[in-house]
Amino acid sequence: MGTALQSMAVAFLAAAEGTEQVELTRPWERITAEAGDPVLVSPEPGEIQMFDHLDRDGRMGADAPVKTAREADFAALVLPGGVANPDQLRTDPAAVDFVRSFFDAGKPVAVICHGPWTIIEADRVRGRTLTSWPSLRTDIRNAGGTWVDEEVVECSNGPNVLISSRRPPDLPAFCDAMVKVFAAQSTGAAR
Repeated sequence: MGTALQSMAVAFLAAAEGTEQVELTRPWERITAEAGDPVLVSPEPGEIQMFDHLDRDGRMGADAPVKTAREADFAALVLPGGVANPDQLRTDPAAVDFVRSFFDAGKPVAVICHGPWTIIEADRVRGRTLTSWPSLRTDIRNAGGTWVDEEVVECSNGPNVLISSRRPPDLPAFCDAMVKVFAAQSTGAAR
């Protein structure tokens, strides 16, 4: 590990409360280990409260408010899960617009667990194959996507790639796929 992402800026979008800690920290650590530059974007300034399932866990400082964050400043986007995190993000117009902008710009997006809720709200699931926490299966299908029960799914639909996984035990495969896809985008990446 070390230089695969060559100082690539990667946005991690998380609500002020409710992100599944391991689904943010493991991909964050992997981006850092690959010489990338992870940036925490959140609707609220200050720290976010992460959770271990339903229990409060660690905190992490947000680097940028979503209202002023620009997709052009990042090469890729990561959407961690946790039930409350994407449920809050999908009700925030700035967060939904931020997610939509990565798809519209053809940049890769990685999502895990309940994270697809925000992509559904951004209307960018239609025509895609992805996985998630099983309870989102009907939501994904109703949004025009194809849900599959696999450890990790890479879906190219148009100019960008969507990487998705179901749950924390899938994180090793998720992180491997994320780094592979992001590294392929690293030439010409912003920031």
